[in-house]
Formats: sequence, structure tokens, C-alpha cells
Amino acid sequence: MDTTRVSSTAFDGTPHAPAHARRFIRQVLGEWRLNHLTEDAVLLTSELVTNAVLHAGTGIELTCRLDVAASPARLEIEVDDHRPGRTVPTPEAMSTDPARTSGRGLALAAMLADAWGVTYTRTAKRVWVRMELTDGPDHQEVMVGTPGLAPATVAAPIEGLHVGVLLADADGTVQSWNSEAEHLLGWTSEQAVGRPLADLVAWRGHGPYAMSLAGTLSLGRWRGEARMRHLDGRLIPVYVSHVRSRGGPQDRRSIWMMVAGDHRYVLTPPAAPLRREAGRRIKDLLDRDMPFAELLDTIARIVQTSSGGDAAYVLLAAEGGDRFGVAAGAGATAGLVGVLAAGVFGPDGRTPSMIDDLLAGDVELAQQLRARSLACAPMSVGGEVTGYIVVTAAQPGRFDQELTVSLQHIADQVAVPVQRERLAERERAHRGRLSFLAEAGELLAGVHDEELIAALTAQLVVPKIATWAAVYLTDLAGMTRLAHVWHSEERYNANLRRSLPAIPRTALNEVSWPVGPETVLSFPLLTQGRSHGALVIGRSEPTLPLELADLLADLCRLVALNLHTAMLYARQATTSRVLQRSLLPMRVAPMPGLESAVVYEPAEEGADVGGDFYDLFTVSDHWCFALGDVCGSGPEAAAVTGLARHAVRLLAKEHYTVADILDRLNQALLEEGDDGRFLSLLCGELIPLPQGGALCTIASAGHPPPLLLRADGAVDTVAAPQLLLGVEAGARFYVETFELAPEEVLLCVTDGVTERRDGDRLLDDDDGLSALLSTCRGLSAHAVAERVRHAVETFAQEPSQDDVALLVIKAATELRGVRP
Repeated sequence: MDTTRVSSTAFDGTPHAPAHARRFIRQVLGEWRLNHLTEDAVLLTSELVTNAVLHAGTGIELTCRLDVAASPARLEIEVDDHRPGRTVPTPEAMSTDPARTSGRGLALAAMLADAWGVTYTRTAKRVWVRMELTDGPDHQEVMVGTPGLAPATVAAPIEGLHVGVLLADADGTVQSWNSEAEHLLGWTSEQAVGRPLADLVAWRGHGPYAMSLAGTLSLGRWRGEARMRHLDGRLIPVYVSHVRSRGGPQDRRSIWMMVAGDHRYVLTPPAAPLRREAGRRIKDLLDRDMPFAELLDTIARIVQTSSGGDAAYVLLAAEGGDRFGVAAGAGATAGLVGVLAAGVFGPDGRTPSMIDDLLAGDVELAQQLRARSLACAPMSVGGEVTGYIVVTAAQPGRFDQELTVSLQHIADQVAVPVQRERLAERERAHRGRLSFLAEAGELLAGVHDEELIAALTAQLVVPKIATWAAVYLTDLAGMTRLAHVWHSEERYNANLRRSLPAIPRTALNEVSWPVGPETVLSFPLLTQGRSHGALVIGRSEPTLPLELADLLADLCRLVALNLHTAMLYARQATTSRVLQRSLLPMRVAPMPGLESAVVYEPAEEGADVGGDFYDLFTVSDHWCFALGDVCGSGPEAAAVTGLARHAVRLLAKEHYTVADILDRLNQALLEEGDDGRFLSLLCGELIPLPQGGALCTIASAGHPPPLLLRADGAVDTVAAPQLLLGVEAGARFYVETFELAPEEVLLCVTDGVTERRDGDRLLDDDDGLSALLSTCRGLSAHAVAERVRHAVETFAQEPSQDDVALLVIKAATELRGVRP
């Protein structure tokens, strides 16, 4: 190796310059066998060149200089621009203004580089950084090439270890597959060779730094966790060590060594110092403009990958500040939701902590985190603990005090930016939360159908919050069933329904949900101490932010309240419907030689019975009919309806005359003592005649007079109105008799027909109903009833505000089947 190596290039000061600079640095350091410095060097170079583009706007020269003769050996990177008048602020000046959003690049240089500086000349400005090679390149190559060093704590017995090895070509097609890979994943060599590697790997990346499978295969070296598809369809967590062979683009091969996830220590290299590893991403934490959730996710992923832990979390203070909830996670996070037990995470924590074995001190926290080793550091702003950076591992004794110091360094770096972004995000989230809940409340308001509520709930959370959602409903008997499912891609709805238990055999919080790419979470639908079911969601993200957990809890309370209201409404509606139906005749008695038709429409929406009523029934050798109208409408009027209809039927069955029926009913209403409840009633009886038709005896107590349509088209009034029932105790009623000849039609209506209003005009003004009936000559009873109903409905644009009832009786041409 030469004593000093130098490589230089130049760029225009355009937005493309940082990308060109990164490629140049990677190429140069690769040639110089300094791969262990590449990431930090690329990050530093990118920052310096970006600053030159933004603040100088001139041409840029980039120089790499390696001096292996120095003690220690050093790598220097220099970025020259041609605007020396623009000075560079020092990190000390920046530290006095922690809210400053620019200039973080030099703080990054101060952190990652062993030395840095600025040189000014009359025509140029040079910013340089120096990185010392404490571990020489040859030594580093040896370390990288020896991945078999195991950690002190063995995660799983060595007897069950299988080290699978596969070889893939430049296109990602498997060319070789050893027997250990078959033991690990079930695929034989004949089955695996020739398949695209993408078919065998369930590759999924997260966030801005996630690489595709193709991008990972293009790297020279890579280690990390993945999930491989077993022959039986299961997804097997594995740890992979990837190496790409040298050569031309078509000659390069990817070599994968794979072990089960619990044997990862076989391939995991000794952890690099966390401070330098985390520094590779620190720029995005401090300077990059990204959504808050993505920022937290990035922090968690950096900490997890740099520390060598199984999982990492960012915890933020919940409302009140005395408890902390998971805001983001990376690694084996197990879909944690909500607020964690206080334990080591307290508002008074001021120093980093390390726990060798959680089971020895906080079993609840160990179960929540599914971990035994824990290291954490508080994030503090203004003396107040605003959150924690946490690393966990499944085995005890995985971490040391050096890690806690590094975690605290990261926590101190990100505390202010995270808190600043969280306050802004909390304001946005509060507005969004109120808007979401208002939308949900408006959508669910007035919905009294449980199935519709379940469908609306699932569609409220998909795709805004979850990839899919399922709603389980629990009835009054405690039976729980799957009511509705919804997937962001509707074609998966049927498969999703089949994969979920239709009727869970255990409590919903104990159900083993199907294993898939999404994290499955369940939220109970509780109100007034009663469970109405659960909302189950599947999310692609491994953890649920605390704000979303609170939002879903509020939504579930709202849904549960609507389900409770729907249950009460359904119960009341069923009771009311049964009672209301008892007020109407189960069927209209057939009358040989006579044809009848009825129209009945209560004014109150959803009611089966109102203040109007009718009846038509057989009494010995004749038939009786009644059509009445109680003053008012609604349940109160329906109560009088029940009294009147059943009294008329009972008295007629006891062979009281029509006049006597009116007398007795008038007396009964007055005895009830319900002032203002008057009743108009048209009551009559029909006796069949041998020559056809019938003899009709009728009386009208304050009711609109019935109309008789003669065979020649003339219309006559056949009963004079008398006093209303329920008005005067001494009232006496009389009857009138006429013959209903063949082809003649008797029309009886309530005032909902005659007083149908359009502005100041009534339907019966100028004998409008008589004129309408005269046009019905030759029509059947049903056709007459429909014509009158349609006339009432279309008389005005506004719907009728009164109950409508009408009874049509028509005499046939000749009498058939008359009973004596």
C-alpha cells in the first residue's frame, strides 16, 4: 500500500452533486479496502457537499486522502467551494440555539470525525474532516471475514443449529441449496434450485432506509433478520449473512448463510460502538424534514440495529406525564399497544438504566416486552422527562454499561427535536382526532341496525388506521360472532373472513389470531360495564403509536354506545311492534258476494298503528265493519284505538245493535276520564241479500260521511254525521239503512283523506272526494282504494301529517257462496 493515496473529482453545484459525491466515496473506499468506514464517510461527505450546494452555489471539488504512514493512519475528506465569503458557524455557536434547524451538518462532523476544520483562501473555502484508522483495513477485513464469534450468552442450544447456504445468480435465481437449508426450511435442493429468491423470502422493509430485496442483493455485505417461507407455508424468522462475490455484473453471485432466529449469535458480528453506528443516521434525526411517526420509527430502527438488541422502542409520556407509552418500535416488538407499566420508566428518571433480568424484578414489564434484558435512557427537555430510548433482548445479561452511556448520548441528541415535533404533531393529531371522531359520530348517529354499525366501524378504520378490520358482536345471551370484515383491498375480504374465527370459542382477549404479515390488535367494545364485542385490526406496522391507541379507544367507546342504543331501540321496537300489531285485525274477514279493500298508513314514521283504526269481521249471519279516528296520533292515540276496536268487536259478538255499540263505547270513553280524547267512528253491518248485494245498516259518530258510488256513476252520501264519542254522557245515536246493490261501491274514509292539505286547499273542497269517486266506476275495490290513496299522496308535495285509513266495499253482480 502506498504511503499516501489521493483521489479527487469535481462537480457542478447542482442538487445532483451529493449523490455523485456519495457514489465517488463508496467507489474510492472500496478500492482502498476501507469498507468499515464507508457509511460514516458517505454520510459526512453528503452533508458537506449538500452544505456547499446550498450555501455556496459554485463548482465543487472533492478530495479523498489516505495516509497510512501517520500514527494512527488517517483518512481525510476535503470539500472545496469558491465562495469564501460565506463563513461556517462553529458547533459551539449552534449549541446555544438548540431550536436551530440548519447547520447540523458540522455538529455531525464533530461527532463522527476525529477532527475537522475550515481553511479560507482568497478564492476558495475548504471544509475537511479526518477519520483515524484505529483498526487498520487489513485487521477489519479479518474481522468481517470471521462471522462465527458467538456472544457470551447462548440464545439456543447448539444441537439444533442448522446453517443453510444458498447461492443466487445476478438475477436473484437460486443456483445452489445445501442440505442444512432443507433441514431449516423444508425445501429440497430440487425444489429450491431454479426458483427466484423472492419466492422464498417474505421480504418487507420499513421507512426511508429500507431496501428492497434486489437492493440488498446488490450490496457487497449485509447481515440482518429476514423471514423465509417454509415448504408448508409458514414464515420462519432467520438471521442472514449475505456476501456478494466480485466480478462483472453478470458474473457476480450472492451467497447467503442462514440460521434460525434464535441461533443468530452464530452469524452476528461483535457489536460496533453504538455512537458511531448511530451516527450513520443522525442527520435524518436532526435535520431531515420527515413525518413525526417516520422520525420515531427511524430512531427505533437505528438504535435496534446499532445496539444488537432484539428490539428497540421510543417511549413518549402519556397525558399527565407520569406514564410512558410505546410510540415506535423496531425488531421483535410484538405489536405493543398503549401505556406500559411504570417500573423503570418513571417521570423522575434522570440517568440511564440497565436490567440484566426483568423477570427478577418486574414480571409484568417482562411479559409486555417479551424480553429479559433491558437498557434505557431518558429523553429530557427543560428538566422534564419526555420519553425513553429502550433496547431489549430475549436473553438475560445481554447489555453492559457502555451501551447505556451510548443510549443516553442518543437520547440527549434527539430529545429536543422529538419534543418539538411531538408538540406540533400533538396539535395536528388533536385536530385530526376531533375531526375523525366527529365524522364517526355523524356517520353512526341515528343508526339503529347492529350490522350496519359494524360495517361502518370497519370502514372507518380502513385504510386510515389499519390494513384490515373485523368487528365482533356479542348479543344479550353472551354469544359472540363475526359480524363484518373489511380489507383495504376488497378482493381479500372473503379470504380474511375465512381466516378469522366466525364464533370464537374463548374470550376475545384470549383468541389466537391468524399469523400473517400484519400485526393483529384487539380493542373491546365496552359501555356501562357490558361488552358488545370487539374491534380487531391488522396493521403492517409492528407497533401502534400511543395517539392512535387513544383514538381507537375513543372510537370503540363511541361504537359501543351506539351498539347499546341500537340494542335498546331494537328491544323497544320489537315490544312496540308486537303491541301495535295487536291493535289491528290479523286478517279481514272474507264476504261472499262482496269485495273489500283497505288502505292504512300511520303518520308517525316507523309506527304500525296510529290514531286511525279499522275492522271487518263476521258475526253470525252477517258482517260488521268499523272505521274510526282518535283525536291526535302516536302512542296515546293508539291506546284509545285498542280500547275502541276491541270494544266494538266484543259488543258486536254479543249481538248489540249498531246504535247500542255507539252508546256503550261513548260511555266507556267517558269513564276512562282522559279529557280531550275524542273518537269519531263509522260503524255498520252488512246482511247479504238473495238477489245479490247487501242490506247495510250504518251510523256515523262525528265521522266523515261514507260515500256510495251508484252503478250509473252517481255519488251519494249515505249517513249523516252525529256527535263525537267521548263528548257527552247523554248522547243517543241512530242508524240509517240502505241497500248496497250489485256493482255499487261504498267508500269510508278518515279525515286524513278529506282534510289532506295543499296550502289553503283541502282535498274534499268542492266535493273533491265525491268527484274522485265518480271516476272509479267499473273498478274493483282494490283499484278504487289505490286510486284514492294515490290521490291523497300526490295532492301535495309534503307528506301527510295525519293518519290515513280508508275502507272500500263493493257488491258483486251476483251472490256466490252466501252463508245463511
